[in-house]
Amino acid sequence: MTEDDRPVEDVLAHLTVEQKAALTSGSDFWHTQPIEDAGVGAIMLTDGPTGLRKQAGDPGLSLGLAESVPATCFPVAASLGSTWDVDLVQRVAAAIAREARDEGVSVVLAPGINIKRSPLCGRNFEYLSEDPYLSGELGLAFVRGLQSEGVGASVKHFAANNAETDRMRVSVDVDERTLHEIYLAAFERVVTAGDPWTVMASYNRINGTYATENAWLLREVLRDTWGYDGVVVSDWGAVHDRVAALRAGTDLTMPPFGDDAAVVDAVRDGTLDESVLDEAVRRVLALVDRAGAADGRDDADPPDHAAAHTLAREAAAAGAVLLKNERVGGVPVLPLAESAPVLVVGELARTPRFQGAGSSQVTPTRVDVPLDALREAMGEGLAFEPGYTLGGTPDQDRGLRAAAVEAAQGDRTIVCFLGLPDSDESEGYDRTNLDLPPGQMELVQELAVVSTRVVVVLANGGIVAPVAWSRDVPVVLEMWLGGQAAGSAVADLLLGRSEPTGRLAETIPFRLEDTPAYLDFPGHLGHSRYGEGVFVGYRYYDVKRIPPAYPFGHGLGYTTFAQSDLTVEVTGEGDDVRAMVAVTVTNTGSRRGTEVVQVYVSDLSAPVARPERELKGFARVTLDAGESERIDLELGPRAFAYWHPVLRRWVVEPGTFTVSIGASSADLRRSVTVTVGGEELRRPLAADSTLAEWSADPAGARLLTRAFGDAAARSAVAEQPMAAQIPLSVLAGLAGIPRSTVDALAEEAASQQGPPGDAVSPGPH
Repeated sequence: MTEDDRPVEDVLAHLTVEQKAALTSGSDFWHTQPIEDAGVGAIMLTDGPTGLRKQAGDPGLSLGLAESVPATCFPVAASLGSTWDVDLVQRVAAAIAREARDEGVSVVLAPGINIKRSPLCGRNFEYLSEDPYLSGELGLAFVRGLQSEGVGASVKHFAANNAETDRMRVSVDVDERTLHEIYLAAFERVVTAGDPWTVMASYNRINGTYATENAWLLREVLRDTWGYDGVVVSDWGAVHDRVAALRAGTDLTMPPFGDDAAVVDAVRDGTLDESVLDEAVRRVLALVDRAGAADGRDDADPPDHAAAHTLAREAAAAGAVLLKNERVGGVPVLPLAESAPVLVVGELARTPRFQGAGSSQVTPTRVDVPLDALREAMGEGLAFEPGYTLGGTPDQDRGLRAAAVEAAQGDRTIVCFLGLPDSDESEGYDRTNLDLPPGQMELVQELAVVSTRVVVVLANGGIVAPVAWSRDVPVVLEMWLGGQAAGSAVADLLLGRSEPTGRLAETIPFRLEDTPAYLDFPGHLGHSRYGEGVFVGYRYYDVKRIPPAYPFGHGLGYTTFAQSDLTVEVTGEGDDVRAMVAVTVTNTGSRRGTEVVQVYVSDLSAPVARPERELKGFARVTLDAGESERIDLELGPRAFAYWHPVLRRWVVEPGTFTVSIGASSADLRRSVTVTVGGEELRRPLAADSTLAEWSADPAGARLLTRAFGDAAARSAVAEQPMAAQIPLSVLAGLAGIPRSTVDALAEEAASQQGPPGDAVSPGPH
């Protein structure tokens, strides 16, 4: 709040144009601009997707990447996304907020909810999923967790920031339907349900216009359609023209960019209406006021680093995905007995990689080392061989590999830690392949020759393709970059103290060439064409009939489940439609475990190309052996809607839909077909509508019959298919009929059809 608690409007009324301009830009790399004469203080914004990254001291020329104060390093978003656990994500975010508040940070720059369009994106470890529904639900939980503790969120990166290559200039060329259904949907969910304090505008252009200067994106969509009234802050360095950014709807430029003179001059010469500046300042003042009110809370809990570490350990285990766990000697390899003879192989077991590089890198409060955690649980005599160097030095690796293979001889389980080095994935550049380092792949293949009990534990932020090495081993456990407690978490999982309850939030393909954006990623000559449209992730593999290595939603545990007695009850129609989905889940195994029930919806009769199925609901359920529980989920209208490319709005058309439940996008256990009532849509007739379109419309058919006779119209459609696809205006011209006659018909048809839908604006271009 302002020091004397004056309302925002009163403060605004007493500010000069110069002071207003100053408030729309930061005072330094991390702080807003204070106006001491007006009693307006500065607040701090800083990074935090995986934990607080408050930089200690002046950032100088470090681009904000210098050493930061110690904070709990939680699992990366790729791991949190794999939990499919909204409660856990909310608790993690709340813990981050408590540490932020203790350090005087008012806004944490998180969560990152951009869609994983390609597995090559260097920043995929910071994003939750390839699916907008899952990203939206988990992103909403993160925002609620942060803001429940009085610390603001900054939902990022708005929008379509799906690659790091040339990210500050590239134009994302994408149609409006794809934007709304895939790349904006998660943001819409978080904004409309979570009221984030800030939304961060991204670096890239969208259809030629920078996101920070894109009035369609920031005003028409974000504010006018979604009703957002918080602050739009730029990504750091994303503003190129302060005046254009303000005019488009960017309220706060971070860090300071140039001076404020351009803004002041624009107001003085009338090229920037002062009311536009006032609008931005009003929101910045409200943000400062909101942060001040949170600082004054007397119910706030202090941070507890020990408890946060325990939570990080829980989260790392919950996000771990057991990709395969085959039987050897008639029983699954995992979990291991604590007395089992085990050889640990891999330098990553001794020198763990547990977080990504770039602006999310945290200085951890402590680090649990996997090898140490396993030795604590299994005894100091646990054998270890490094197997490779983290730098991938070929000559040295050959010697280490030979020693590891020699040690692997005999009847014991080999736990092999593999993963990507820091240099392979980071903010600022994209990956070039989906492979593990060559030395690691050779190591695991040679180990598999001498042992049938090889357990691969992966540490990586982006997915790795399971080439030949995966076929030869019985167990693959994906730990992602599991945060500072990942070492203890992996010991818990291997020994069965915890269950791997993660499910894939992204598809793992066999080959890079199979991925949806393969031909268009990261782009060419300053443009990235989203040619795959809405067919991103599993949507693409389904429609192309390309089997993935591991499908979206896949993950094993240490027990088994059955899903039965599916019922779907539909009420209402159109924008009021609801579907109550109920299913019985039974633990059919011998130990307590967790299942993730996934609900997919298929539209069997859409007039546009739709995915074969889309995730529209999910629920986690933990059951004892033999226990059953009835799970209820509600689907709203968006579960059945699509973005109409002509009417340019969401529509639910009447038709037949299939609602399926299962354990992954490729493992559907039960399905029910339902009928949904909706809006009877028709494309408005015009002079350039085809003869077939005129004939199919009741009003149009009557007008055609009156103008040209019933026989002529029917004959043209039935006997001359080519003529049916020609615009009426062209056919009339060929027949010597004046254009004015066709225009008059179109005008009369419009009056008889009624309004085709809501009025629309020119769109994102």
